[in-house]
Amino acid sequence: MHEPPAPASWRIALPHTAAAVPIARALVRTALAEIESPADSDTAELLTAELVANAVEHTSGQDPIELVIELLPTGCQVEVHDSNPQPPGDLSDPGPMCEPDPWQEHGRGLLLIRTLSSSCGHRPTDSGKAVWFTLPAA
Repeated sequence: MHEPPAPASWRIALPHTAAAVPIARALVRTALAEIESPADSDTAELLTAELVANAVEHTSGQDPIELVIELLPTGCQVEVHDSNPQPPGDLSDPGPMCEPDPWQEHGRGLLLIRTLSSSCGHRPTDSGKAVWFTLPAA
């Protein structure tokens, strides 16, 4: 029997600094172009920037943040791994009290991820957690 090919993927370590955000945006655009992903790269860039910014802001220490981009048969999945085992805010159903304050500069990242991705979530890893989203083919 002939086995199907393994999905194309990228795995990149990023510095645990604010500089990781623009690096991640450029890397996700490049990766999606290289693996010929049918997903919308503008949306992937925006959501990746949100995940990486959250990882930098809400984890301490100097452990690198890892970016994983995977081509799926129906689009792509992006994961951001960090060393903090605490789950992020609710990615599935925020509830009525979790809507962002329109006057605040922060607090819309998870809303964007929930709204613009086809699915999202988090899972524990051996060294912390992974927060992920999937995008369908454009």
